[in-house]
Amino acid sequence: MTSHHVDPAIEPQPLWRPGPERVEAAGLTRFHRWAAERHGAPRPLGEGPERDYASLHRWSVDEPESFWQAVADWFEVSFTSPPERVLGERAMPGAVWFPGARVNYAAHALRFADDPALADEPALIGVDEEQDPRPVSWRELRDRVAALAASMRELGVRPGDRVSGYLPNIPEAVIALLATAAVGAVWTSCAPDFGARSVLDRFQQVDPVLLFTVDGYRYAGRTHDRAETVAELRRELPGLRAVVHIPLLGTPAPEGALEWAALTVARPGRESAPVYEQVPFGHPLWVLYSSGTTGLPKAIVQSQGGILVEHLKQLGLHCDLGPGDRLFWYTSTGWMMWNFLASGLLVGATVVLYDGSPAYPGTGAQWRIAELTRATLFGTSAAYVTACAKKGVRPGRDHDLSATRCVATTGSPLPPDGFRWLHEEVAADLWIASVSGGTDVCSCFAGAVPTLPVHVGELQAACLGTDLQAWDPEGRAVTDEVGELVVTNPMPSMPVRFWNDPGGERYRESYFETYPGVWRHGDWITLTGHGGVVIHGRSDSTLNRQGVRMGSADIYEVVERLPEIQESLVIGVELPDGGYWMPLFVHLAPGAELDEALRGRIAGALREELSPRHVPDEVIAVRAVPHTLTGKRIEVPVKRLLQGTPMEKAVNPGSVDDVTLLEFYARLGRERAA
Repeated sequence: MTSHHVDPAIEPQPLWRPGPERVEAAGLTRFHRWAAERHGAPRPLGEGPERDYASLHRWSVDEPESFWQAVADWFEVSFTSPPERVLGERAMPGAVWFPGARVNYAAHALRFADDPALADEPALIGVDEEQDPRPVSWRELRDRVAALAASMRELGVRPGDRVSGYLPNIPEAVIALLATAAVGAVWTSCAPDFGARSVLDRFQQVDPVLLFTVDGYRYAGRTHDRAETVAELRRELPGLRAVVHIPLLGTPAPEGALEWAALTVARPGRESAPVYEQVPFGHPLWVLYSSGTTGLPKAIVQSQGGILVEHLKQLGLHCDLGPGDRLFWYTSTGWMMWNFLASGLLVGATVVLYDGSPAYPGTGAQWRIAELTRATLFGTSAAYVTACAKKGVRPGRDHDLSATRCVATTGSPLPPDGFRWLHEEVAADLWIASVSGGTDVCSCFAGAVPTLPVHVGELQAACLGTDLQAWDPEGRAVTDEVGELVVTNPMPSMPVRFWNDPGGERYRESYFETYPGVWRHGDWITLTGHGGVVIHGRSDSTLNRQGVRMGSADIYEVVERLPEIQESLVIGVELPDGGYWMPLFVHLAPGAELDEALRGRIAGALREELSPRHVPDEVIAVRAVPHTLTGKRIEVPVKRLLQGTPMEKAVNPGSVDDVTLLEFYARLGRERAA
């Protein structure tokens, strides 16, 4: 891993700087002045937005109780019983936020329906590949959630029960999430391009009582039937009390399933407004899943209150969104960005839900959706930006993007050429926000700050309330050189626990084993002298394709069922040009040959059982797969070798069962670099 050194004497010139009017109009600017008056934040000194943000950030991590109280007050969080204090226990893991407080996430997500000026404005806009927008007003959204929450209670769903969705990114998914939160139940979802095994690996861990499903979905102009997968999920989830059928393809409900329409219409004798279960601040809101690199995906539990205050801060202050704004982020329900997108409702923004291929009917499809929906903030993946640049897409010329003031990217670091392309081909006065966080916190550690300049190749700054540092192996904070991404203060959206981890051992191992009491995330980062953040990719071996993190274990399970494959190794390699290369190395069974027929069967099995994203870019035969002395496949050192890291820096030879096996990957890395 090469260091990212910056000479402090040569301060790089930013690509873009917000004008004084934009800085003045930002919610962050108003919040800072107000927090200085009411909560003891340092006063803005008029020495420039960079100094002001740095002092506000320092206060937010030095005085977390004052800062998070300020966030709750600024966004008028409604506690039906008041907290005893802000931070009852500061330990990591185990922080206890707002003890004694009772709250409901859905009540905050739907409160703009009570504003007469907004009630008939769109809260959601659903768009599919036909590109025919389907608006859902705030009033209609509230009424649908009220009816569905009442129906769920009639079905016996109680606070703490798990409710699962096997759904695409459609308005019905958001309605189901909000109804679940209103009841105090726990939401969890997977996208319908996940095969049955991937879904069951996740849902079986949490034992849902209710399952929302579609009959199929449309992607890249084709229809994908999901009836058989749904039937398998029903068989393999014995705790289900009911299944709700959403006829996206127009088919009737299978036997024993309930119709969506019947559960979401108002009925006589019911309250028209939702009934919100008031739950403790730390009560589970949803379960998200890690990629499952070393076995079953981790079932990550985040809380109603923790997500509420974190997302209010992130969307209202960092993304600078409020009523009248429109938030479009390309995502699926199997990725944390979908949950983050739905939270746009918390600040009164209209949420755009696009269900379809990112590049159908052509590479520029997402820009067309941004134009069509008048998106204020358009979020996508760095890989999509790179693809648009390579294909010669000209968004600024071909689309009316006058409403779009920010383009944000995540999933992988936006390469320098991606910044320049957005600046040149979208708009010169475009706020470009490369952001980075994780499923584990369902938020960003670093990224968008509306008052700061944008430097090529950098995230603008660490987020408020996030004590982000780069640490060397000895646990020393470093600046202008590569270190491990660590967070030294608790954040409200950190997991309250993992499901099925009663002693908390797996939780501690996941983040706190390297540096006890400090969150280690698994990314390589550089903090620059002027406060920017450079992400160098994962320091562990998670795969990340088109912004969706995937586990290598899922791929091994499928590939190694084929009789010709003895063992396999899959690696995801971030390339210097912003691309991503995912080769699969296979150790063949005796007598087997890696011909086109076998390559086709490997691709077909992965596409069918997992998803098209899991299909590798290349399949390469090797004489054996390297392991640690305890028998684990060696992924991280192989990735480093493929990125061109010299052998002596990539691996400790004493930890490998056969170090000669690594020479092949080192040679391949050198050849690719050349």
